[in-house]
Amino acid sequence: MRTLAAQEYARLAELALHYRDEHLRSIKQADHYNPRLGVDALCFQPWEEEHASLLVGALITPCAMWLVAVPHLDQHDPLGNVLRLNLPSGHYSLSCEQLPNGSELYKRVILEDLSDLESMQEAARLAQRMMMQLMVSDKSSPEVG
Repeated sequence: MRTLAAQEYARLAELALHYRDEHLRSIKQADHYNPRLGVDALCFQPWEEEHASLLVGALITPCAMWLVAVPHLDQHDPLGNVLRLNLPSGHYSLSCEQLPNGSELYKRVILEDLSDLESMQEAARLAQRMMMQLMVSDKSSPEVG
């Protein structure tokens, strides 16, 4: 697996900041808001779909963990409102979100309540485990919707 370039890490950090700025008010109003957590893009790796070059990873927020796909900078073909991501563990449908800065990401909630996590370090470990599980073949559940 290829290591991300510094420019890709910077882009993901910027994306997390724009996501936070766009959603922080609604995040803070959620019943399961966890003030110990922030917004961060973690565990991203390059991924190729049939017509898309992507970065795939986890987005942590104070309320939820999302599976996220970000079109690579050189991706010029529009991907539509829904992206079908075919990972070794199964097929996942992700919805497009346009951020105010012009960035787009595709996301699907994986865990909706992170209120029991004590720190971002704990959230990062959870994101690592999630991505490891998603990137391993699971023949028993090929369709995850």
